[in-house]
Amino acid sequence: MKFYTLRVLDIRFETADTVTVSFKQPGLKAIKYSAGQYLSLIFRINNRRYIRPYSFSSAPGVEKTLNITVKKVHRGIISNHIIDKLKVDDIVEVMEPMGDFTLNDSETRSNIYLWGAGSGITPLMSIAKYAIHNDKAVSVHLIYGNRDYENIIFKNEIKEMEKSFKDVFFARHFITKPFIGDSNPNIVQGRITAAEVKAILGNNKNKLNNSLHYICGPIGLKESVKFVLAEYGINETQIFSEDFEVNRDPKDFENIRTQYVSIRQNAKEPLKVEVVAGKSILDAGLDSFIDLNYSCQTGNCLVCRGRILKGEVKMIGVKQIPEGLNQDECLLCSSFPLTDNVEIEIN
Repeated sequence: MKFYTLRVLDIRFETADTVTVSFKQPGLKAIKYSAGQYLSLIFRINNRRYIRPYSFSSAPGVEKTLNITVKKVHRGIISNHIIDKLKVDDIVEVMEPMGDFTLNDSETRSNIYLWGAGSGITPLMSIAKYAIHNDKAVSVHLIYGNRDYENIIFKNEIKEMEKSFKDVFFARHFITKPFIGDSNPNIVQGRITAAEVKAILGNNKNKLNNSLHYICGPIGLKESVKFVLAEYGINETQIFSEDFEVNRDPKDFENIRTQYVSIRQNAKEPLKVEVVAGKSILDAGLDSFIDLNYSCQTGNCLVCRGRILKGEVKMIGVKQIPEGLNQDECLLCSSFPLTDNVEIEIN
């Protein structure tokens, strides 16, 4: 795992509660990333170390800076810190770019559909800009849901992209709050439902066979889009979904009890922490002020991996075990102790 320190070049408000932070590329060697990946920022607040992943809103080769876009979350420690306290010229420590919600350069030119809502627009904008600036798509369709028209993130940038790439880039907005404005067929009242997805896709089989779908937003949006895509026979290899939240079945916690776990880090003496029933080993360790590395917190990366020396743990909510995780290892963000003698080693 590589770490970098980046200087803030600019902070721009996209809406009243959303900012784009632009970082200067390191002078000696630029950080390489793929459109759609994320950057994990590290802050120390009140003597506790916090790590949060934020998707790139910039695209490699399009912007010279590394841009992330952050929406303020109620009681969100890091999002509030970034928006209220971060300043130009501040130095921020970050982890190397990660994530597989990306546009594969080896793909043939396709019809790309970007399905998003709210702050889920961030990686989709990165993919859209990279695709249209590098001639990676026959067409790019952005289908974007928001509560109201005034607070659409990147509203002006999307308009400019529609003008500059009018033969390739097409945007359609869905607004849930009652909206009265200019007669515009590209602004639809309501949510992105399964019926609306069908209307957008139409029945052009050739176009759909040569299509890629990127979904980033709440569960309802993902379910609606994936349901229709399955009905249309779209292959799963053509569908990509970015998950910022984990859905765990309460039944999976039936045998989970409050237990003690010993965490041994960097060959030092193990520290015993109480893992309250329903809380992950990672969260319990962080609550005990142990400086553990982590990033996605959804079981998709390997940053919080640990080796199980004793006892039994259960990983919950991990859809697919990441490649490279050994049988005697677990992901602390998704691991819950089953016995009271668990000992985990962190390198």
